[in-house]
Amino acid sequence: MNDYYEILGVPRTATQEEIKRAYRKLARKLHPDVAGPEAEDQFKEVGRAYEVLSNPEKRQMYDLGGESALGGNGGGGAGFGFSDIFETFFGAAGGASRGPAPRGRRGQDALIRLEVELRDAVFGVEEEVQVDTAVLCGTCNGTCTRPGTSVQTCAVCHGRGSVQRVARSFLGNVMTTSPCSACGGHGTTIPDPCPECSGQGRVRNRRTIPVSVPAGVDTGNRIKLTGSGEVGPGGGPAGDLYVELRVRPHPVFARRGDDLYARVEVPMTAAALGTVLHLETFDGPEEIDIAPGTQPEEVITLEGLGVGRLNGPGRGDLKVQVDVEVPSALDDRQRELLLELATLRGEERAEPRLTPASSGVFSRLRDRFSGR
Repeated sequence: MNDYYEILGVPRTATQEEIKRAYRKLARKLHPDVAGPEAEDQFKEVGRAYEVLSNPEKRQMYDLGGESALGGNGGGGAGFGFSDIFETFFGAAGGASRGPAPRGRRGQDALIRLEVELRDAVFGVEEEVQVDTAVLCGTCNGTCTRPGTSVQTCAVCHGRGSVQRVARSFLGNVMTTSPCSACGGHGTTIPDPCPECSGQGRVRNRRTIPVSVPAGVDTGNRIKLTGSGEVGPGGGPAGDLYVELRVRPHPVFARRGDDLYARVEVPMTAAALGTVLHLETFDGPEEIDIAPGTQPEEVITLEGLGVGRLNGPGRGDLKVQVDVEVPSALDDRQRELLLELATLRGEERAEPRLTPASSGVFSRLRDRFSGR
């Protein structure tokens, strides 16, 4: 025969309050969600013991004749659900008042997109963005009340932000706690809201915000501006503003990582004899030496004229590919001179020379751009 007093760990002279405290302690400890499924039988046993001993009539019958005296009215009868009991009991305990909820809450983050030129990505730039978002109400300064008035203590919860109700169960009278519906859990009410923001503590407005775009940014990068997002309800702290960047394509320069790429076209004679070209870069005009015998697709590197490095010092390089222009229309004199040159070089009947596939046009271009 089960000894319900022993199961709950209380003496036979225990008061109803002592029995209730013992049950609460054991129920918390043995609930399957806490102690695991293997504790389910013990939890049910504790529930049966409490169901009997918490009822004065059943307890008297048990004291006189034990479990057999209870007959069909013993513990564990129909309708007993330990999960429901636990949720009712511990839900009430867990919902105990923690004080009124603050009216002001953090605002949401905001996202805006900004387009910049390639030059701006090379050196960095100071920009401004316009944002339509929630800002602090200038009339009430976030208090949510009409100027000259103030919030009042809630007459229902008396400033606690929550109300307590008594629910009856086999556990006895269980006290439940829930947010006060009259004040929304804030503990105060606003009898005279601010006419500008309707008691929200914030209004929508367009703001101009400076943005410092660092050198080295690329399309898809985001800049975080802490505290520049939406002001929260009730004049709460502002969220953050994220500026997502897009770098516009440039008509002359292309970008790969921190390097810039350009192409220049020189006449066949200039490539053969050599020359000096002038190229307008982001740093101003630069001279490019075309050495005699420069081959088509050859790449000339101008160090330190690329994009600034986002997470480090220095800049990438500017790589210039040389394209050799072969004349497509020759007059008689030009043809005569080229034939004479071909005769001098023994190239009257030039034979094609096969090169390995790895040294083809596309692979050479790739290798030169990658610095191989």
